[in-house]
Amino acid sequence: MDAVTFDDVHVNFTEEEWNLLDPSHKSLYKNVMFETYLNLRAIGYNWEDDPLEEHSFTRSSHLKYHKTTHTGEKPYECNQCGKVFADHSYLQKHKRSHTGEKPYKCNQCGKSFAHHSTFQYHKRTHTGEKPYECNQCGKAFAQRSDLQYHKRTHTGEKPYECNQCGKAFARPSHLRYHKRTHTGEK
Repeated sequence: MDAVTFDDVHVNFTEEEWNLLDPSHKSLYKNVMFETYLNLRAIGYNWEDDPLEEHSFTRSSHLKYHKTTHTGEKPYECNQCGKVFADHSYLQKHKRSHTGEKPYKCNQCGKSFAHHSTFQYHKRTHTGEKPYECNQCGKAFAQRSDLQYHKRTHTGEKPYECNQCGKAFARPSHLRYHKRTHTGEK
């Protein structure tokens, strides 16, 4: 049996095809291709013999961003607070925290959001959609993070530990609330 190569699983869009995709499809594509890349690396695919540059990530900016995941480089800095980012688009999204810009507006209730993902979560409050289901008990959630926290009720995992008393929590918000017992903050 022949080994799997990146070309066997890579979907390469032309520039024209790429421009026809909406942002959610572009994001899905990037996530799937990156996961595919990681899976191929995990099974021993040798990138030196077949460099990633030859396959591209549809655009050179995708490759440039991907490389920063290996180097840890964060070349984009916010000129207001100094926070640094690996990708220019993350810096642009961050700047909204300073400007107050909220370009995503709900057509049902009028509430506006700075980030598309937060807007998507919000829309589920109107639809009641809960796409993330626990495979142990069947309970469903609107947000992936809530499912992850819920799964900890089955495993007993409590990764957030108080550095003052050692008490552990399943959610970071519960740890933050607990820390107030030490400081007296309300």
